[in-house]
Amino acid sequence: MLDAIDSRLLAEIQANAMLTAQELGERLNLSPSQAARRRQRLEAEGFVVGYAAKLSPAKVGLTVQAFVQVQMATHSPDAARSFGTLVATCPEIVSAWTLTGEADYLLRVWCADLPDLNRVIHTLLLPHPAVARVQSQIVMDQFKADAPLPT
Repeated sequence: MLDAIDSRLLAEIQANAMLTAQELGERLNLSPSQAARRRQRLEAEGFVVGYAAKLSPAKVGLTVQAFVQVQMATHSPDAARSFGTLVATCPEIVSAWTLTGEADYLLRVWCADLPDLNRVIHTLLLPHPAVARVQSQIVMDQFKADAPLPT
């Protein structure tokens, strides 16, 4: 179970994973060694599953973000496995979910431009034998960035 200090620690490292033990200790009113031990324990217990840098899409040449809904023609295990492999090997697809409702999958896609998004949809997704329908929504603006999980 998490205590209040663990929750605060998780919130702090979600906001800035680069915090040193010294900085974390100052923010939590702990010694650096206590902060480091708590952080290590939370990592070992699986509360922290990794660290990553957030890149600026525009700086790396990505100007179009879209959500793509995919409806499958067939739901066999082989079709799902094959589609999962396609999704896993397409770098423009940055996250994917299975859904309830009309669409079977929701894909978050980042592309350089609209022709690149068109390529992903028309040369990668639609030709897949298990895909029946693809519907995309282009993001006009993201007014709330991907937020940390509530702790």
